[in-house]
Amino acid sequence: MLTVVWSRRLPKPPSSVRVYRDSIGHWYASFVTTAITEHLPETGLMIGIDWGVKETATTTSDDHDLPHAQHGKKAQAKLSRYDRMMARRRPAKGQAASKGYREAKKLRAKAYAKVAGQRQDTGRKWAKSVVCDHDRIAVEDFRPKFLAKTTMAKKAADAAISATKRALIEMGRKYGRDVRLVHPAHTTMECADCGARTKHALPLSERTYTCTRCGAVRPRDKNSAFVTLVRTGWCPAGAEGVGPPGPLARKAA
Repeated sequence: MLTVVWSRRLPKPPSSVRVYRDSIGHWYASFVTTAITEHLPETGLMIGIDWGVKETATTTSDDHDLPHAQHGKKAQAKLSRYDRMMARRRPAKGQAASKGYREAKKLRAKAYAKVAGQRQDTGRKWAKSVVCDHDRIAVEDFRPKFLAKTTMAKKAADAAISATKRALIEMGRKYGRDVRLVHPAHTTMECADCGARTKHALPLSERTYTCTRCGAVRPRDKNSAFVTLVRTGWCPAGAEGVGPPGPLARKAA
């Protein structure tokens, strides 16, 4: 006898199903079916989103910034303990794994699965709040692969930027919102007010953006979020904390 737990109801009869088993031993069934768009009431608001490491997402709205939850860091002591247990019980080459090794491996897999689930839950809850409160969403099309070769690799992986961005795009499609991906080039070098660009890239240690042309001063990531919004060509008058569109917005429009 099997107990089936449904994550949600199927909107329509499925066309196919894939049954698989994860590293912990849990069985899952993944169904392919036609998605149904559930249109939400219009809010008249728009938002720009910039991805980062200090904060997972910095937006043009202070109420929707996503701080780094650090789920992996909080579970690191437990993960390291299971790694040591596996190292002590690792079988010699050609020998079968002992019961203790298999138990340690399963405990380690369960801990990693819990962290992954926490990251997914945090990202989906934040994505839904952003989608519910805004009609149009400008998202930096950030691809964090290059961070894997830097000293920030571990923290960037714990931020789960790719999973959070994917959840935001899926939520926007589900609820009929206008979600646009914006190329990330030079977003940290441009001024969101006048469109001026610095001659040199800002070092990561410099967290405040100061425009030498118009004198605008903003936190670095917050300015990037505004630049992302302006690049879509939308008039930022409906964005929280954004003034009248400057030359860059008029040029984009």
